[in-house]
Amino acid sequence: MTGLTLSSADLDPRRRRILFRCWHRGIREMDLILGQFAEAEIARLNDTELDELERIMSEEDNDLIKWINGAAPVPDHLKTPMFERIAAVRPDFSPVTMEPDGR
Repeated sequence: MTGLTLSSADLDPRRRRILFRCWHRGIREMDLILGQFAEAEIARLNDTELDELERIMSEEDNDLIKWINGAAPVPDHLKTPMFERIAAVRPDFSPVTMEPDGR
């Protein structure tokens, strides 16, 4: 998976904004982790969970990726069930395939 597959048409504006921000982080690995997490979960998250997701998303990508992949210890304020759910995502890093003519 290399991008958004969930239609955001049926989502409320807040969920659409969060979904977009999850897929447009700045570091491709974080796009894939947060984007795939959001696609799977965004429609079912309650307001409290959305608040927590937005708090997690406010962290720097370079820090998040280190905490998620275990290169640095997770800070106490992120030792939450939501962060654990995000960290459990194992994104599909499949390369984009090209058409036989190279396009």
